[in-house]
Amino acid sequence: MSQSKASPAASKSNAAMTLRYCTRCLEPSSRPGATFDEEGVCMPCRYAESLDGINWETRRKDLQKIADWGRARQSGGYDCLIGVSGGKDSTRQAFYVRDELGLKPLLVCCSYPPEQAADRGAENLSNLVEHGFDLHYVSPSPETWKKMMRLSFREFAQWTRPTELALFSSVVRCATSFKIPLIFLGENPALAFGSKSGSLDGDAKNIRAYDTLSGANIEPWLDWGIPKEKLYWYTFPSDHEIERAALRLVYLGFYIRDFNDIANGQFALDHGFMPRKGIEADPYETGSINAFECVDEDFVHVNQFLKFIKLGFGKVIQQVSVQIRHGEITREEGLKLARAFDGRCSDRLIENFCQYLEITTEEFWDVVDKNRNRDLWQLTNQGEWELRFKPE
Repeated sequence: MSQSKASPAASKSNAAMTLRYCTRCLEPSSRPGATFDEEGVCMPCRYAESLDGINWETRRKDLQKIADWGRARQSGGYDCLIGVSGGKDSTRQAFYVRDELGLKPLLVCCSYPPEQAADRGAENLSNLVEHGFDLHYVSPSPETWKKMMRLSFREFAQWTRPTELALFSSVVRCATSFKIPLIFLGENPALAFGSKSGSLDGDAKNIRAYDTLSGANIEPWLDWGIPKEKLYWYTFPSDHEIERAALRLVYLGFYIRDFNDIANGQFALDHGFMPRKGIEADPYETGSINAFECVDEDFVHVNQFLKFIKLGFGKVIQQVSVQIRHGEITREEGLKLARAFDGRCSDRLIENFCQYLEITTEEFWDVVDKNRNRDLWQLTNQGEWELRFKPE
């Protein structure tokens, strides 16, 4: 992983922010919305502990009632709608809704521009079609997409803000257009990762409150010169449209005992899913230890690196925390993986990202330096950045 150097003065901080880690897993306190109890245990760990005591038969009946509700109210030919990328989670969702709940789903994919999309992502979407699912593509203008990504990277050091806006708003917009009142999402981010987004049950109606969506407000993009007519797929339907459509958004994962990265990954692999291979699966390159995650494009690893710069943790911390909670590895084993790979991102991926956005690598590292959280990072005597609060 490349690291920019800075003068010692740049590292001065009043250490107003500290970072600690869950005593059960490695969930960091710097995740927006993270909470820990008096024993230093994060909320997702406590929720994982409660899984055996949950009446899953009751939840399954509740889910069936939701499915029946959607089937009874659809008027467009489909009982529900699922946003898909072809990834492990959306693959399992599609099969579960169709084969376990007996619903007819419409799968909606907000696709990346050809320059950004990976071949394996297209093959995984084709795999769903080959399994008999109906798939609707939404393809926002590549020119606008790239321009918004570049603006978001420069403004927030987070290129995914506009792409996630399109991802979620296109699902809701398609549901209202096709008269499908029931939308299934996957994991509840509050329970799965301790995020401030999500809820404490299966209700997903507050998706506009997601951190990256910022209330789904398009005004900043208009202020930055993006014409309104270019923002259709980035704009949520109005409250009136949503109310008139009587939309119901549900976290499917809340109702399934083993809806997690590990089980979903294995399910997808068993049903024709194509994971990363070779250098694309090398954690030294990607900062990810799961070859079955985030397969549809590669810039996600750059975004995880940027998160590492701002919040002090990357993808591996999240991945090993999930594995620790579900008994796949010990905390010590997870700690070794996190120390070795968390926050890594190869020069090759960064250079590809810069070429795509049509920026220089010098500008990339300038944005990194400006957004590095000095409360969480410090300079060594050798002039290299290191975390002040390392997992232990």
